Amino acid sequence: MTPTGFDHIVLCARDIYATMGFYERALGMKAREESTGKWALYFGSAKISLQQPDTIPDIAKGTTPGSANFCLVAEGEITQIAEHLKANDVEIIAGPGLKKGALGPMQSVYFNDPDGNLVEVCVYG
Repeated sequence: MTPTGFDHIVLCARDIYATMGFYERALGMKAREESTGKWALYFGSAKISLQQPDTIPDIAKGTTPGSANFCLVAEGEITQIAEHLKANDVEIIAGPGLKKGALGPMQSVYFNDPDGNLVEVCVYG
């Protein structure tokens, strides 16, 4: 077996509405209610599903807000992405800087979402 792409991740959020607002504002994702009370953030061909601690299914028990760490690939210039984040009151905690990603050298920035999850946004090329 060889994985071929990214489908989705699941974030546990203290406040789903605050989390949706953050990702919509800071990263341009689109929130969509998939079924009553179940929300996800869509971008490109992927999504981030959102769950609250009190509604986590048995299979995911023990999941806590702020325990994720993931990298999103973006288009554009990393300095413009950093400026956009700062303009939307997102504190960059590292970068822009050169890193090695799955596809080779990349420029990236790191920041935390409202739950403390570590988010990295990178640009190749």
